[in-house]
Amino acid sequence: MARYPEFPTIFSNDIQRGVTHAYSRFQQWGAALINELDTRDLVQDSKPSTNIYTVVTVGSIKRPDKGDIAYSVSTGKFKGYVSTAGTQAWQDLN
Repeated sequence: MARYPEFPTIFSNDIQRGVTHAYSRFQQWGAALINELDTRDLVQDSKPSTNIYTVVTVGSIKRPDKGDIAYSVSTGKFKGYVSTAGTQAWQDLN
């Protein structure tokens, strides 16, 4: 009766150790990635999504970001800053 070759036990142990080591490294990498993403989320979540200004005129706001809101005392209106490819201006909201 013919015997088929078998992997030596030491070889299978090396494979198991290698797989365990690779899995451990992937876990460490995944944990570090999650930690970095959580940190960035906290930083982003702590910033206001929109700045709200109270000004005499919106012209006094030097560098508005799109989505900013201002109450213009001189006109008595709320204005929103719109910034698209074709438009960069304050527009009346009320």
